[in-house]
Amino acid sequence: MDHRIEAIRQNWNERTPIHAASEFYNVEGFKKGRITLTDIERREVGDPSGKSLLHLQCHFGMDTMSWARLGADATGVDISDRAIELARSLNHELGLTARFIRSNLYDLPEVLHERFDIVYTAIGVLCWLPELTEWAKVVANFLKPDGIFYILDGHPFSHVFENEENGDGIQELQLRHSYFPDPDGIFYQGGGYTYTGTETVATESYEWQHSMSEIVNAIINAGMKLEFLHEFPVSCYKAFPNMQQEGDGYWRLPAHNDSLPQLFSLLASKE
Repeated sequence: MDHRIEAIRQNWNERTPIHAASEFYNVEGFKKGRITLTDIERREVGDPSGKSLLHLQCHFGMDTMSWARLGADATGVDISDRAIELARSLNHELGLTARFIRSNLYDLPEVLHERFDIVYTAIGVLCWLPELTEWAKVVANFLKPDGIFYILDGHPFSHVFENEENGDGIQELQLRHSYFPDPDGIFYQGGGYTYTGTETVATESYEWQHSMSEIVNAIINAGMKLEFLHEFPVSCYKAFPNMQQEGDGYWRLPAHNDSLPQLFSLLASKE
């Protein structure tokens, strides 16, 4: 295994119990019946009842199990051992029907030999993948004829900014990262914060930027047909420190929010 992928596996093993205990994930609310999927995902994917669904990079599976609650025959896959262990435990405790597989995404065709009506992935997924050509081939490999692939993720343009104080003590977005891909990725030393609060993660990790053209072209070149690409001026989480959550559950910047795409969704089909 690529040493960078192995570092990511260890990093997410460490993150899993931190995330599971956080208010951000609200596991207790999920146990009481909460559906963790956004209204965007549910509207754009449609009714999954009676359909087979493969969830790539599922973390500890609450979105996977939410699709199962909505009637899908759902399978979740993640690289983290601890995440899959927790997903299986929650699934058993709640009497749900989801299935979970521990695998590196790129190796999944060697582990799983089925085809699905829907392949799905969402929120904070592409940045953990060093290469999208093979990723898209994996997606296409698992689609049935006439199956659909759906992704909702952070918009790559929003990833070029960092939130910093100006000379007047006001938080402003500053251009700090390249929009265009770097195959080497960005190396992060251990000791940084995870996104669920103030807890630090000791293990090192890597992330990669992927431009919108790279994403779209990988999908097209894997033999899929692009059905739609949508962009949204909202975030599913507090991506920048000065964001505010509004009544619809989405996070927005206090100024010029509508000038910045923060999420994108894409649906492709396999003909």
